[in-house]
Amino acid sequence: MRLAQILFSQGFGTRRECAGLIHSELVTVDGQVVDDPDADFPTEGLVFTVRGEPWRFFDKALVLLHKPAGYECSMKPRHHPSVMSLLPTPLRNRGVQPVGRLDEDTTGFLLLTDDGTLLHKLTSPKHHVPKVYEVTMKHPVDEQQVQRLLAGVVLDDDPAPVRAAACEATGERSLRLTLTEGKYHQVKRMGAAVSNRVEALHRSAMGSLTLEGLAPGKWRWVEAPERAALGLKTA
Repeated sequence: MRLAQILFSQGFGTRRECAGLIHSELVTVDGQVVDDPDADFPTEGLVFTVRGEPWRFFDKALVLLHKPAGYECSMKPRHHPSVMSLLPTPLRNRGVQPVGRLDEDTTGFLLLTDDGTLLHKLTSPKHHVPKVYEVTMKHPVDEQQVQRLLAGVVLDDDPAPVRAAACEATGERSLRLTLTEGKYHQVKRMGAAVSNRVEALHRSAMGSLTLEGLAPGKWRWVEAPERAALGLKTA
């Protein structure tokens, strides 16, 4: 693929802007400055730099963000900054979108992608990938509440019981809850259904993929082998 097209596909600006970056000798490949926009490179495993910042080529982006509190999962936030402001400009330019939503006061595991097919699959009710939440409750958590969440509770908009795939108390007022569904405000509503109230909520994992080593507000690429942890094919 031509270098100018590579930069354009990765979100580094318009075609003219990408060609300008190359003509200005601001792009290197394999440590060498390349000043020809038409120079051709294989894209598989390609790493290049723009203004000294390294960038890996991905035909479709899939990134993991450790969402802090106080950010909205919206392209047009109303009361708080968008999570998009935590990402570099190229990712924003290429149109990555959050996979699902976390409330502004909810922290933790958030995927973003510009792959429409993947976005649909990951948000589909048929994709029963477990999501793990660390929940802080207002009132003490007892064994009866845990068993009710495992057996199933009825939410106000659906007569069918909603069950936790796993649930355990992790402290006097905290529990770890695993869900395979994604209803609106599900964790908070399940907490209310057992006569308690969610005071803080943190999503710590999706499938077997966790936030390990990723500080709040930081992001990283999801590597191809990690897709299996999300219930996705690696091919």
